[in-house]
Amino acid sequence: MSVLDDAEQRTQIDPAAMWSLIEGFPDHIDVAARTAENLSLASPAGKLAPSSIVITGLGGSAISGDLARAAAGGAIKLPLTVNRDYVLPPFVNASTLVIACSYSGNTEETLGVYARAKAAGADIVCITSGGLLAEMAGRDSFPVVSLPGGLPPRAALGYALPALLGVLRAKGIIPDMIGDIRETVALLRALREKYRPETPTADNPAKQLAVELHGKIVVVYGSSAIMEPVAYRWRSQIAENAKTLAFHHALPEMNHNELVGWLHPQDLLKNVGVVFLRDSKDHTQVKKRFDLTREEIDGKAGVVREIQSEGKSRLASILSVVYLGDFTSLYMAYLNRLDPTPVAVIDTLKNKLK
Repeated sequence: MSVLDDAEQRTQIDPAAMWSLIEGFPDHIDVAARTAENLSLASPAGKLAPSSIVITGLGGSAISGDLARAAAGGAIKLPLTVNRDYVLPPFVNASTLVIACSYSGNTEETLGVYARAKAAGADIVCITSGGLLAEMAGRDSFPVVSLPGGLPPRAALGYALPALLGVLRAKGIIPDMIGDIRETVALLRALREKYRPETPTADNPAKQLAVELHGKIVVVYGSSAIMEPVAYRWRSQIAENAKTLAFHHALPEMNHNELVGWLHPQDLLKNVGVVFLRDSKDHTQVKKRFDLTREEIDGKAGVVREIQSEGKSRLASILSVVYLGDFTSLYMAYLNRLDPTPVAVIDTLKNKLK
């Protein structure tokens, strides 16, 4: 029996039960969205409405910014930057809303940016489970939106994304998205039945995709308007959960550079698995580009697969594909016979930096 369908083997490989955190994703969204509905964030006295927005964070704490921007689409009328660095963009000033996201509250880059945002006089909101960020925000009287602790940061997305959407709504940046969230939760709960470990490989699209991608370097392509952050999430989850190298790019930009690289080295290209992430709301020309790009890559890569999003709203479409990617990365970890939870090399790097 395959490790994917053997509960005893799965338990041995995954003692911290990453599978349960991925299964719980729709429920995390539901709980966090209900909390965010009541979020009220009046601007400090004397503060004007923001003229720009910076969402700052790293890793699993930053991806919610990319996904929120994609899900909100044209509803966000202000310039919005997702910042992954030790420093702030130079335009940040007293009219900038800075949302500092650090699940642990101890991310050194985010702590440095927080201090710089405070010095610039920015309006700051923090999203965290605690740590130094919560301490500093409390001392400086900036609002803190609390997340439940004790999770790997990448598994906290279901709490962090609704919290961020709640902050943006409370600040008047986006309209209420509760209808989209309810649609998303219902859709993900239905998809969970297809993707969960108890569903055998023969009936489980996530397991089937993991089998196809097993042993390959993975390249994920999405559209820049909608699916690019989802492609990034796939890349990150495959790296962290499956401990497998992955890359991503976005169309149409990929067609102006990377496409040329699909010639050499010919033998090694057979060890690459390509996943196209597609959405019905993609630009008409981007849809054509996906078709033509696949024609160029078919026969060169070892595996080429397309994933079509589900759902009516942008949020539901985006998270339907995120959910498949999370489960796929989990099953790739099982096929590699590696515990998906630890990220030892990241921990080692952080300790060396200290």
